[in-house]
Amino acid sequence: MSAPDADADADGREIDGPSIAVGVLVACAGGLFLVEPLVGPVGVFSLAIRSIALSAIFLTSGFGLGAVLYGRRGRRLIGIAHAIAAIGFGFLAGAMVLGSQLFLFGGVVVLVGGSAFLVAQTSRGK
Repeated sequence: MSAPDADADADGREIDGPSIAVGVLVACAGGLFLVEPLVGPVGVFSLAIRSIALSAIFLTSGFGLGAVLYGRRGRRLIGIAHAIAAIGFGFLAGAMVLGSQLFLFGGVVVLVGGSAFLVAQTSRGK
């Protein structure tokens, strides 16, 4: 089945630009997570932010973009899954940047509750 925003490469395989954009953001998040032990805080404007916090910010951005793109394509459940992840990891990013235990708790609640919701929806076949 062809995706609405897909093009074909030279071999005729579909290239899904929006999914690639989401994948690049998530890959950057993974890279930032892995370099955490090797690098110190990174200067962003006037803030010194650890790379693991930047990782959570990139992850939030990737999932947020995925929520919008999949929602626009009519892939409701995948869009909702990305939105839940974006909100949960957004809270976790906020917890790391601000040092807030409340944000940490909120992120865990959103991710666990959202996961339970998605499992229930999937088991119903929606």
